[in-house]
Amino acid sequence: MNFTQGEIIYINKPYRMTSFGALAYVRTRISRKIGVKRVKMGHAGTLDPLATGVLVLCTGKKTKEIERLQYDTKEYTATLQLGATTPSYDMEHEVDETYPVEHITKELVEEVLTHFVGDIQQVPPQYSAVKIDGKRAYKLKRRGDEVELKPKTVRVDEIELTSFDAEKKQAAIRVVCGKGTYIRSLARDIGEALNSGAYLTALCRTRVGDVRLDDCITIDDFPQWLEQQEIEIS
Repeated sequence: MNFTQGEIIYINKPYRMTSFGALAYVRTRISRKIGVKRVKMGHAGTLDPLATGVLVLCTGKKTKEIERLQYDTKEYTATLQLGATTPSYDMEHEVDETYPVEHITKELVEEVLTHFVGDIQQVPPQYSAVKIDGKRAYKLKRRGDEVELKPKTVRVDEIELTSFDAEKKQAAIRVVCGKGTYIRSLARDIGEALNSGAYLTALCRTRVGDVRLDDCITIDDFPQWLEQQEIEIS
């Protein structure tokens, strides 16, 4: 492997680690291994801290491919808690409102999901990395500023209900989508379409392009994986 010329590394990002944290962990160990201060590295698509799954890292000259890689189709599995919302649309924040759920059935959820296939308008979460006048929305929100984000067109190729717990009012879904789709926003919008509320309790990116979770290296296994590589220095 030649990390300076460029390699693409697929990491299974763990729960509660930021995408930048995963990148920094990998970069530090590669830099040390090849004897440079800081190998060039970037990632092709942020995962939220509370999400797990496929994170694509590019080193060296392969960082030029990041923009292209960001357009790869992505697949997610997610669990939604119905009947409540949080400010971040996931479990980063406490529940701020609750809603009726007595009317929600498996059949209703399945019918509502059909309205989210194709090109849809979606407002990104206020707690997100979207930039407003050069500043990240989540940073503005955390310091108490008002954040107003405009809807944008995103594409959902497939969405299906994989399980439904009628007692707990929890729905598990699988989503295949394009660049820029926020599954947290999708959860919020599904809740509204059900005349209720919803937020994410679990999220995993299971595929990016043709790369699946089974193709990824865990953070814990990365040091051993790196030791086993034949390294070229240039």
